[in-house]
Amino acid sequence: MKWVSADGAVAAVASLGGCPRVVVSGNHATPGAMVDALDAGMPQFRLWALNAQSGMPDRDGIELETCFVGPGMRKSRHLRYVPSRLSLVPVLFRERLRPDAVVVHVSRVVEGKVSLGAEVNVLPAAIEQCRAAGGLLIGQVNRFMPYTYGDGEYSVDDFDYLVEADQPLMDLPRPPIDDVSGAIGERVAQLVTDGATLQLGIGAVPDASLPGMAQRRQLKIWSEMVSDGVLTLREDGALDVDEPVVASFVFGSQQLYDWVDENPAVRLLRTETTNDPAHISTRPLMVSVNAALQVDLFGQANASRIGNRIYSGFGGQSDFVVGALHSPGGKALIAMRSWHPKANVSTIVPLVDEPVTSFQHSAVVTEHGVAPIWGCSQQEQALNLIDHAAHPDVRDELYEEAVALSLVSPISS
Repeated sequence: MKWVSADGAVAAVASLGGCPRVVVSGNHATPGAMVDALDAGMPQFRLWALNAQSGMPDRDGIELETCFVGPGMRKSRHLRYVPSRLSLVPVLFRERLRPDAVVVHVSRVVEGKVSLGAEVNVLPAAIEQCRAAGGLLIGQVNRFMPYTYGDGEYSVDDFDYLVEADQPLMDLPRPPIDDVSGAIGERVAQLVTDGATLQLGIGAVPDASLPGMAQRRQLKIWSEMVSDGVLTLREDGALDVDEPVVASFVFGSQQLYDWVDENPAVRLLRTETTNDPAHISTRPLMVSVNAALQVDLFGQANASRIGNRIYSGFGGQSDFVVGALHSPGGKALIAMRSWHPKANVSTIVPLVDEPVTSFQHSAVVTEHGVAPIWGCSQQEQALNLIDHAAHPDVRDELYEEAVALSLVSPISS
């Protein structure tokens, strides 16, 4: 291990030659100082990051790669999106997308170790494959990055180069909860029982479900990510204190980062563990709550694309839907608004035109009700979605489409 400047680390990456693939921490853990130095010091390279946030370099010479598109790459003409379930990204690193260098954003040094902090996720797999190929491991050491326990702890001697660059993490304020989000959240909370294990995403709907869930007891967390909502559950005594909070990354406010710092009650594990449907299925009463852009009358969800444009990707949705369905007493829920306010269209559609992200959920929850899916005939599924989840303004039209799709029989006069 050698302490160097950012420019010194970039020179080492450049010495690899060609157009190296550089995997960096994503989400709110992007090593900004090193990414900026790579942009300034290398004419061409591949930059791979999950859910890249705003501020990523975007120019000729940089090929942006990801399996989950964030706002920092979403509209780039340099984007190379590789579809993959998140649990399979480590396989891609081994078989198709082996990194030449991995640049991670790490905590302060604690007893000869650093932690990947807020972002463990697929990074251990990237590090292992990079090492196996003789590539470089570089850490941007930041005193603002929390030290988290689990699969993201590394000896400083594991690194080729360490670069000291302090920068506050992005602070994500909680989204406002409007009446529609509140109604959806209340319905989701009613489906959660004492002792359940939760997987919750980020946004107004998951946050809106927390007041109801806060009345439960002995809740457990096994999730791809955790945000500030976990603090609400902890403060209200809803969490099982004998079970650690398990996730693969954290995404939220400074208060959340302060809470996870050196907290033995939180374990950040690699994606192969958190997102493995076999592991998820062993959790008691697993409740997976995910969002979608559209759900059709066959119960298929599109959470990835808008028109011909990639919006995000599979992420962990398909992993957790399958895992929750195999959990004894588990539920896989799609929670979303019945009407898209910006596009001014129904989110319940006759048939999705885009690639399907997931299907065969337990239920679809909107502000208008809960539409059971699992265990229902296709006719029942369609009618449940129309009668209990769709916006009232489009129910007649959806019924006509269901008849045309031979999902239901026309009403006899």
